[in-house]
Amino acid sequence: MGSAVRLFVGVPAAALVTGLLFLFMSAMIRQQVRLDEEQNAVNISITAQIQDTDLTSINKEFKRPTLDAPPPPPPAVNDPSNRPALDGVAAAIPEINADLNIGSGFNPDRDAQPLVRIPPQYPERCQGRASDSGEVIVVQFDVTPDGQTTNIETIDSTNSCFNRAAERSVERWKYQPKIVDNEAQWRRGVVTQIRFELTE
Repeated sequence: MGSAVRLFVGVPAAALVTGLLFLFMSAMIRQQVRLDEEQNAVNISITAQIQDTDLTSINKEFKRPTLDAPPPPPPAVNDPSNRPALDGVAAAIPEINADLNIGSGFNPDRDAQPLVRIPPQYPERCQGRASDSGEVIVVQFDVTPDGQTTNIETIDSTNSCFNRAAERSVERWKYQPKIVDNEAQWRRGVVTQIRFELTE
């Protein structure tokens, strides 16, 4: 019974509210259309006026710029006393009576010269033991007549952890051998320093 009453009362009330909303919205739309028409009625247009230029008057007023005259050439000097003398000075060649032996100026003898120096690899096991300023290893070795390094030994070291890495690096070095009287000779006791620095 209650639902039937709600149905008979609610449906007409809903229809009435819906109709009023439609009427209100149509009145608002008409009002908006009127505002748009009024705004469109007030239309102000400002256009720039373009004036044609008269090219003939411009061409008549144009004048070419006058160029400055080039400077005159320098005056020619025809005075022969102003020219330097080209005659040479005659002198006798001095005679040197001395028995000198200056040689050929070429000495074929030379000491061993490095050709290939492969830098050492920083050993990973020594990273925690190295100082901040780096480590210096002093290595002594001999160079064979073939340019190979041999008898490699460490004679001074700031950190013994790096000795083996320095010696392995020197093993791969190549030299031009020592030359005495056009013959390759042994070069013994070559001393070099190897520095290890950890770069970040």
